[in-house]
Amino acid sequence: MALLEDLETAADGQRTALDAVLNALPYNEQGLVAGIAQDADTGAVLMLGWMDRTAIERTLADGYATYYSRSRKTYWRKGETSGHLQALVSLRFDCDGDALLLSVRQTGPACHTNRSTCFYLRVEDDQVVVDPV
Repeated sequence: MALLEDLETAADGQRTALDAVLNALPYNEQGLVAGIAQDADTGAVLMLGWMDRTAIERTLADGYATYYSRSRKTYWRKGETSGHLQALVSLRFDCDGDALLLSVRQTGPACHTNRSTCFYLRVEDDQVVVDPV
């Protein structure tokens, strides 16, 4: 964690080894960190998936978002069965390393419900509305 704290005050353009940052991430008790997928062109937030170090490394190596399924206890490349792939444009870490931001080019809908985003449930007053985003 000290590395991430050091980077908070680092000069713009400073470079640090990826391996060191991956080692410093504060993975949860399951060894996971949240990965937020965002459309590279529109900025729309598409989904949240969980990633461990292997999923992060696969994503970077293959150029397509790979997540870890907590329910199935296995890795899955987003869109491997539906064809709705997420081509990686960039990957960023937040300041304290507890979330990743994947900028992606989404093929087809991002949500398994066939909606463009998984964030289609909107709070309006005291109700939740299915929003056609």
